[in-house]
Amino acid sequence: MNVTKLMRSLCFATAASTALAVSATSASAETITVTDIAGRTVEVERNPGAIVLGEGRLIYSLALLDRENPFERVVGWKDDMINYDPDAWLAYQELYPEATDILRLGNPASAEWNLEAVIASGAELVVMNLGNLMNAQESGIIDKLEEAGVATVFVDFRQDPTQNSITSIQLLGRILDERDNADEFTDYYTAQMQRIYSVVDQIPVEDRPVVFIERAAGYNPNNCCSTFGATNFGRLVDLAGGRNWGSRMFPGFGGNVSLEAVFTDDPEVIIGTGSNWDEAAPGTMAVPFGYNAQDDVVQDRLAALAAREGWSELQAVQNGRFHSVYHQFYNSPYHFVAMQAFAKWLHPDLFEDLDPDATMDELHDRFLPIDNGGVFWATLNSDN
Repeated sequence: MNVTKLMRSLCFATAASTALAVSATSASAETITVTDIAGRTVEVERNPGAIVLGEGRLIYSLALLDRENPFERVVGWKDDMINYDPDAWLAYQELYPEATDILRLGNPASAEWNLEAVIASGAELVVMNLGNLMNAQESGIIDKLEEAGVATVFVDFRQDPTQNSITSIQLLGRILDERDNADEFTDYYTAQMQRIYSVVDQIPVEDRPVVFIERAAGYNPNNCCSTFGATNFGRLVDLAGGRNWGSRMFPGFGGNVSLEAVFTDDPEVIIGTGSNWDEAAPGTMAVPFGYNAQDDVVQDRLAALAAREGWSELQAVQNGRFHSVYHQFYNSPYHFVAMQAFAKWLHPDLFEDLDPDATMDELHDRFLPIDNGGVFWATLNSDN
């Protein structure tokens, strides 16, 4: 860890309780009106001192805004990052051990979410992903929170990430009084995306390879296949210069397809998604991408996926176009890094100067409190 980040983390770890108390007593009581990603007009307290996250992985976004301590305001959250992205959780926990004490509230889309605990936590704001909108409306959660004086806003980094990430970051930046940080990141995001778009716009459709995305490849070794439709990773592939195989079957998020259909079409490129799910799913074959991933383990898992019955006959495996990527990019404003990796895989000659590794380093150095490390994407080595 570099010295600046170490000093910063030590300072904020020792001052965490004081900072929280100050934010609760001295934060401006000004109320502002915002429009969230669901199109709802919401009155929220500007610069709230206590918030609840409907998903723990929203920390990926808060870390871009509250850069000194993204947990400073968080009084409750869902434990999905802890369970499904443990490498990121450990990296943050090392810097901010007080985060271990944050109230774990379960899934707001299910009965396990404890509304009484949310209200008792003193939360002034609940931030939810857009995918929870319908359940939150049907269950009455939003109205009950409002009656208790707790505002709810919806953001989106998963349903339509390339359209909604900038707006979501700007929304949070305004609410959290971190507009300068929001502007800096969204300017960077736009510039990194433009490095892809400016080239892809010139590629004829017939020169864009067909790409099959295997969602959570090997998570359950006995099941295949789940894929993405015209949104999320499917959209990222299309924008990076490919033609997503699943888009013709699923106009929405995605679904399950038969292995026979994949084998029959024999797509030119295959990209699986993976993460460190070894504890969440013992016996998984998924590629354990993350901040603690090792190249040799990544290659072993990729080789095992390519060696499943029938897969070695596919042209993507035979032609060295069998890849895998960090699953958590699918719910993160950092997805532009994955898109740069896709662009390099799909059109290596056109993107010879694009360096997603350097982009990942710069993302962490400029915007995030944790250091880059581990492995987040890979191609099956030819000698496997």
